[in-house]
Amino acid sequence: MATSVVHRFLRLLHGVAPWRSSLHHREITALSQSLQPLWKLPFRAFRTDARKVHTAPARTTFLLRPLPILLATGGGYAGYRQYEKYRERELEKLGLEIPPKLAGHWEVALYKSVPTRLLSRAWGRLNQVELPHWLRRPVYSLYIWTFGVNMKEAAVEDLHHYRNLSEFFRRKLKPQARPVCGLHSVISPSDGKILNFGQVKNCEVEQVKGVTYSLESFLGPRTYTEDLPFPPAASCDSFKNQLVTREGNELYHCVIYLAPGDYHCFHSPTDWTVSHRRHFPGSLMSVNPGMARWIKELFCHNERVVLTGDWKHGFFSLTAVGATNVGSIRIYFDRDLHTNSPRHSKGSYNDFSFVTHTNREGVPMRKGEHLGEFNLGSTIVLIFEAPKDFNFQLKTGQKIRFGEALGSL
Repeated sequence: MATSVVHRFLRLLHGVAPWRSSLHHREITALSQSLQPLWKLPFRAFRTDARKVHTAPARTTFLLRPLPILLATGGGYAGYRQYEKYRERELEKLGLEIPPKLAGHWEVALYKSVPTRLLSRAWGRLNQVELPHWLRRPVYSLYIWTFGVNMKEAAVEDLHHYRNLSEFFRRKLKPQARPVCGLHSVISPSDGKILNFGQVKNCEVEQVKGVTYSLESFLGPRTYTEDLPFPPAASCDSFKNQLVTREGNELYHCVIYLAPGDYHCFHSPTDWTVSHRRHFPGSLMSVNPGMARWIKELFCHNERVVLTGDWKHGFFSLTAVGATNVGSIRIYFDRDLHTNSPRHSKGSYNDFSFVTHTNREGVPMRKGEHLGEFNLGSTIVLIFEAPKDFNFQLKTGQKIRFGEALGSL
């Protein structure tokens, strides 16, 4: 069969008129001899459905590989974001004000689709793994060098004392390391960086300058029961006015960001009584200042624990906001609180009242008293009622330590 095909080709070659004048007989003979080896091949080698090993690489070169494409796209986007941050820092050094560029709805949805809650639970379990004695110093030393931790303030400076990362993150300080200011009525509940502060206006709170979140979305809807500290109010009143319980007072706020290298425990910022806790299961997106400038209502998306009560001037609240790898928020006097739990679904909230028939006041807290802790770092938001002459002793962006003054009358 293969021989007849070759013979037909040669006869056709001899029979084409234009070629008769240009091809010599010896050239035709040489071409015929070069095709002789093909005669001995089986005909199935020419079939299109036969397997041909040499054609496989040609086919695979056109296959789409999703992982490299995803890595290239994600790497390019991350590089672009880093360039934008670098450019913003350079403009800030020149004293130029940069308007915030907010993320679009699709960007927020894409970020929220990342399983940060699952990753944070995995990180939390990894932190509980006991490290070998010989590995503790190099691991903790790397963390100290990366985030600038001051171990001279730690109650125990010996790195071998901390059995796992969780114990190291939650290390206690020496008593004299953070003196509590007694001259001012409100102190910083933690170490960190001041992102924003001031009066709450139009039920909107600034997480950073120019980027706000809804006060009602952050604290949750007001549910009045006899156990809650809020009195009933007319439906026409704004949410803000419902929180202000005394005439002539205003509502104030302060946002403190805890970096990974900061002291991770937080304390009572004033003398007050905690009467209610509301836990919002949610996402665990990063809450660093760059993300706070990028995502509107970032704190409303994330998991958080809202403690509300009263101080001498009226309403007072402290909210611990979770973040990536910070799914664990612990309140020392609240044993029923379990954050970043799979049994809690996003978009809901859980209420718990510390006011009971046997305890009509709640949980009294003294200024500077231990209140809770994070695992790694996150954000504290204070929202409280005070007279109009209350003044903050702060600057946006400044570093602050637990015990230092936030403001006073």
